[in-house]
Amino acid sequence: MQVWPGEAYPLGATYDGAGTNFAVFTEAADRVELCLLHDDGSETAVELRESDAFVRHAYLPGVMPGQRYGFRAHGPYAPERGLRCNSAKLLLDPYARAISGSVRWGEEVYGYHFGDPGRRNDLDSAPHTMTSVVVNPYFDWGDDRPPRRGYHETVIYEAHVKGLTMRHPGLPEELRGTYAALAHPAVIEHLTELGVTALELMPVHQFVNDHRLVDMGLNNYWGYNTIGFFAPHNAYTSWGDRGQQVLEFKSAVRALHEAGIEVILDVVYNHTAEGNHLGPTLSFKGLDNPRYYRLADDPRHYTDTTGTGNSLLMRSPHVLQLIMDSLRYWVTEMHVDGFRFDLAATLARQFHEVDRL
Repeated sequence: MQVWPGEAYPLGATYDGAGTNFAVFTEAADRVELCLLHDDGSETAVELRESDAFVRHAYLPGVMPGQRYGFRAHGPYAPERGLRCNSAKLLLDPYARAISGSVRWGEEVYGYHFGDPGRRNDLDSAPHTMTSVVVNPYFDWGDDRPPRRGYHETVIYEAHVKGLTMRHPGLPEELRGTYAALAHPAVIEHLTELGVTALELMPVHQFVNDHRLVDMGLNNYWGYNTIGFFAPHNAYTSWGDRGQQVLEFKSAVRALHEAGIEVILDVVYNHTAEGNHLGPTLSFKGLDNPRYYRLADDPRHYTDTTGTGNSLLMRSPHVLQLIMDSLRYWVTEMHVDGFRFDLAATLARQFHEVDRL
């Protein structure tokens, strides 16, 4: 396999028609491997040897859209210092544009042993966790333009992708509960008859069904437990989770815009699905725990201003960049029209440069 140096920006996996550039930030890790996942369960590991400002990167010719991948961060596992690198854990790309699969809960996806939280867990998480997916960014938007209605004319309808469409009698059963359903004429007619001018979607960023809920036979229906700030939630796709969810979401936005309906997203940037010190290691925690999260005076633990187990470290320039890049991506690439910020006040708590937000 050919490996070229590539570029440190943009972050994430960027397909250019001939191959894919991979770039990921971590100051905590000593070494990072890019792992390409194959359908037979095997993986090909490529060390990201190039580094600029703690961004590890490489370009791989021939890596096409639909390729599943993840990172392994080699470095110190020292919770007493806030460091939780563990190369046995396959980590999601914080900038993944699509995410495949779901978490199969077990000790494998945790960085520690259940019976001994201070001891590193070297069980491989790859067969049990979600994977990032290389996405084709090209899409025919046609003449799509933001409706841009005046605020005095705006009627916002808050809805859940499944809740709005799952029982609609005018929808084919195979489309119910999906992004494709939002684009169906029956749903658009329903919204138009109500006088709706803006559809505010409850969380569609990739989220996780919590371990505790799964053990109880329940699901996280609302989705306020984000793990992928660039990826449309894959359970809402009607035909595949290896980039198809991106195309389906874009098609829904285009159809809603054609009907004069704006699309607003309910976004959750105050915490992630990795929970507290007893939570799983899925992405940020394993890449660079102290630069993504607000740690307590005892760095084994997290400052929790949201009641979810952790809080993102807004004063970190890398977290601020992540959030701004995410917002920019959803506007420029996914053509959404606005955002509603969940627990917005927590984003500025103990952050004294609010003008940077």
